[in-house]
Amino acid sequence: MKRLAAKITKWFPAEAVYAHCDGPCGVYDPASARIAAEAVLSMTKKLIALEGDNSLAAENSKSRYIAIKEEQAHLAKTELLVLWTDYFKPVHLEKYPNLHDTFWKAAKLCSAVKVEVSLEHAQELMAAIEEIHNIFWATKGRDVPYYTAS
Repeated sequence: MKRLAAKITKWFPAEAVYAHCDGPCGVYDPASARIAAEAVLSMTKKLIALEGDNSLAAENSKSRYIAIKEEQAHLAKTELLVLWTDYFKPVHLEKYPNLHDTFWKAAKLCSAVKVEVSLEHAQELMAAIEEIHNIFWATKGRDVPYYTAS
């Protein structure tokens, strides 16, 4: 097998190529985590608004809001973890020494908002993602405004 690989390399030489991330630059963006976290915040507000209403219609809405909140919290966590582990490199950590702690706390907030109905934690998650947004775009030398739907 090694001989065959050596022959192929000899017959079809190619320059070595290197990449610093799993995909071409530009595929990473914290906006997807923000959008998911905004859904979490929205569902949390809707759940709080239904507190005390035990009608069948309200219970149906609560179950739907909870399902959406948990799904979107998981999605936000996935997006953040991919950004953290695939995009950010040691050079970024040198410039932003709190990078690991920022992502770790944001991921923990994603878990917290899944298991509870906390407006405070949902808002903290949005703030953490805004901080990550600012760091991310600074690493690219760009000033990209942070927008939210709400």
